[in-house]
Amino acid sequence: AWAATSPRVRSEPIHTALLDYLRTTRAREWKGAAAASGDDPATARAIARLERSVRAEAARPEVGTTTGTELVVSLDGVTSGRRARVAAASRDVPVLYVVTPAVSGLALIVNSGALVFRAGLRTSLLVAGVSSVVGLSLALLFALSASWSGPFVVSGHPLDAVVVDLRSGFFETGP
Repeated sequence: AWAATSPRVRSEPIHTALLDYLRTTRAREWKGAAAASGDDPATARAIARLERSVRAEAARPEVGTTTGTELVVSLDGVTSGRRARVAAASRDVPVLYVVTPAVSGLALIVNSGALVFRAGLRTSLLVAGVSSVVGLSLALLFALSASWSGPFVVSGHPLDAVVVDLRSGFFETGP
């Protein structure tokens, strides 16, 4: 959005295409399985339109090489960010990383329980504490393994802020 405010750049087509891309991404490709696939047709059309707008503007002789390069590099930042987001969303915690702590945690709880079968209150509290720590650790592992669809969701507020700024005219060039 900032690169499109350079002198002699027609910013409106770029800002319109960027706004469309950001809205489409947030609506159709931000959460769940859609975030991991990165193959939503509407988002693909929106990013293609943004690429065409930026490249067409960068190729105009009036824009100049430096400004044209800035536009293309900015576009590259958007597309690289999208590729990184799709790659991050497609990664899951390997099954062995989940099975190993689960089995070892259950074994620890069973063994602790067997040791204190006829023990007093103090030892029983120790086993309850160990069981709680193991359970919470497993819950944390599952929560962190799904950053696009689990209880901890990657925030879309930065994209929403750019959408608000584009709508309000924050990135418009002066008279």
